[in-house]
Amino acid sequence: MLDVLIVGAGPAGAVAATVLARAGARVRLLDRAHFPREKLCGDTVNPGALALLRRLELASMLDARGLLIAGMVVTGEDGVAVQSRYPNGQHGRSLMRRDLDLSLVEQATQAGAEFEPGTRVRAAVRDERRRDRVRGVVTERAGVSATVPARVVIGADGRCSTLAFGLGLAERPARPRRWAIGAYFEGVDGVSAFGEMHLRRGMYIGLAPMPGGLANVCLVKPWGGAGTSFGDPAALLRRVLAKDEVLGSRFRGARLTAPPVVLGPLAIDVRPAACDGLLLAGDAAGFIDPMTGDGMRFAFRGGELAALTALRTLEHGWAGAHAELALVRRREFGMKWRFNRTLRAIVGSPAALRVGRTVASHAPAALRAIVRHAGDCGLQP
Repeated sequence: MLDVLIVGAGPAGAVAATVLARAGARVRLLDRAHFPREKLCGDTVNPGALALLRRLELASMLDARGLLIAGMVVTGEDGVAVQSRYPNGQHGRSLMRRDLDLSLVEQATQAGAEFEPGTRVRAAVRDERRRDRVRGVVTERAGVSATVPARVVIGADGRCSTLAFGLGLAERPARPRRWAIGAYFEGVDGVSAFGEMHLRRGMYIGLAPMPGGLANVCLVKPWGGAGTSFGDPAALLRRVLAKDEVLGSRFRGARLTAPPVVLGPLAIDVRPAACDGLLLAGDAAGFIDPMTGDGMRFAFRGGELAALTALRTLEHGWAGAHAELALVRRREFGMKWRFNRTLRAIVGSPAALRVGRTVASHAPAALRAIVRHAGDCGLQP
């Protein structure tokens, strides 16, 4: 029997697999996709997340091919803008997720983890005598179903996690109902070594410089429910950009390199897993629309924490394991979760935006402090 079976080979799953394999556990990593694969993402790794990957000796691809991000430019309505470098020579990196994810999976296999791409997980397998205990998963590969037992299952299968929803641990909240449209452009004017966040009434637009002269652009705003139709996402994205007083002229000659990707509704609420045998990591543990670009730190550190908890349960059993992991996650991420919720509330409130505009105009140091906090610059890796 496997020691640990990890469902989902994104950053959280791959980091967990590496940590476990290095510790000598028998680990298998499953994903429905074949890598490299495309993934909607802001494509940036902030200074705190980059330091974490370096501590784990997993940053080789980012350091070799990632584009240096020196800081952030934040703009509001009426032309208010503040540029802030990350302090003390710190920097982030940008790299397409398909390249970063492939690198992390390859490093997991080099550490000794097995990897099975093209494998769908249909459901968790529960203990026949204890329904609150998970014993493995049911998979499907090339049309063939199989039951894969494991002492520990880590669900790292994303915001629409089959495991979390299938076990009744996850739900889509009524609010907020935000959707994202992401795309790559070439020929955008004024792209620099700074990431950009453009806060507008009820929405925000993120822009990240990418290797090869591309720009990653992501529009996040509220729309309707799960059946929302966007018609032509490319045309919608272009209309929003063209009407923007800061971005309109910069995108006049820009070209889409591929059709945009639409994702939403974004928010997912997840109750802490109470099933012995199961741990959740990454977006499967709860997706909160991290507009500050720190979702990758949640994934890297969340994967590591799940792996460390799995090692603890393999040696000592499950008593207290879930409560301990929940406590550590609150300590690690609680302040940043509250920070992100506050920023999203500001974007959704015209009055708050007016206050923010006044603060940015008369006390730019305050906004620079926010940029430093958003980049996790003060965290120990």
